[in-house]
Amino acid sequence: MSANSMLNCLKFSIVLGFMLFFQVSSAQPDSAHIESIIKQNQKLIGNDIAIIVSKGGKNIYTREIPEFKLKNPAPVNSVSRWFTAALVMIYVDEGKISLDDKVGKYLPIFNTYLKGYITIRHCLANTTGIRAEAAGIMKLTEKKRFESLEAEVNNIVSKKDIQDNAGTAYFYSDLGTVIAGRVLEVVGKKSFDQLAQQKLFRPLGMRNSSFYAEKGSVDPAAGANSSAFDMMNFMTMLMNNGMFNGKKVLSEASVEQLLKKQFTDQPVKYIPKELASFIPVPGAWIEEADGSGKPIIISSPGFSGPIPWINFGKGYAAVILPQKELSDEKQKPIIQIRNDIDSRMN
Repeated sequence: MSANSMLNCLKFSIVLGFMLFFQVSSAQPDSAHIESIIKQNQKLIGNDIAIIVSKGGKNIYTREIPEFKLKNPAPVNSVSRWFTAALVMIYVDEGKISLDDKVGKYLPIFNTYLKGYITIRHCLANTTGIRAEAAGIMKLTEKKRFESLEAEVNNIVSKKDIQDNAGTAYFYSDLGTVIAGRVLEVVGKKSFDQLAQQKLFRPLGMRNSSFYAEKGSVDPAAGANSSAFDMMNFMTMLMNNGMFNGKKVLSEASVEQLLKKQFTDQPVKYIPKELASFIPVPGAWIEEADGSGKPIIISSPGFSGPIPWINFGKGYAAVILPQKELSDEKQKPIIQIRNDIDSRMN
């Protein structure tokens, strides 16, 4: 190679390196602006908010305070469904269950009450057809009085009637996820929290995540505590088609199931107004899809502040996690922070 050729290659490498550096450095959330949003709304949301943004396998932005760090756990409410759906798919990968297995196969009480035909897929898709309350109401009024997940599910099947044929109508509630969680307890022969620790949280290095309930039954639909760091590990696995730190946690086929709607064209009986424009998938929501229906943006908002989301189009994932649960009004600044982060990514 001539001296001129070597010089031209060197110049090209320098220019290319500068361009790549500029692209990465320019795709950064504005920490000063985020802090400004938090400060302006401090009376509403406080200061205890952990934020992490990851792109290309690297954390490009983090926000924590001494009192609430990225590894500190907090209630994540409906994000719990995402974890539960993934745990179900782990058992599918192991060949221990199928999404189209009838619940009565594992929970004979469903056959007793003529509901045994409901499938695990119906449960994850909120299409069981069993009459349910809007998500959250049952949690507030009933959860504490059940000593176990078994007792709670037995109450569901014996006390609640069928209002729709399974798979024909969508009703957002805790009910299906709770039933799926109980199926896993029977198959795994351990408590739901133990199964989540063994099969999901430990393999993903989610050391500060748990479904443990000090009193009452464990809640697969809304009872998890997790950290911003742990939720990022979970989403990194999804972005890497089931791989995490070189190990397969989920098969590509199972990840695909978590990223697609399970039933199409059913009427919606109930859905939170904040999610009415989104497409439901197991444990999460497609906010934007491409022409083939694959998600461009997927999220699992916790309805009490936490928002984990993946933007496949821009190649990044992010988590915003308040330490304390927030009301609807107090969530508005959290959404503002999310929008600010997304607008600055490319």
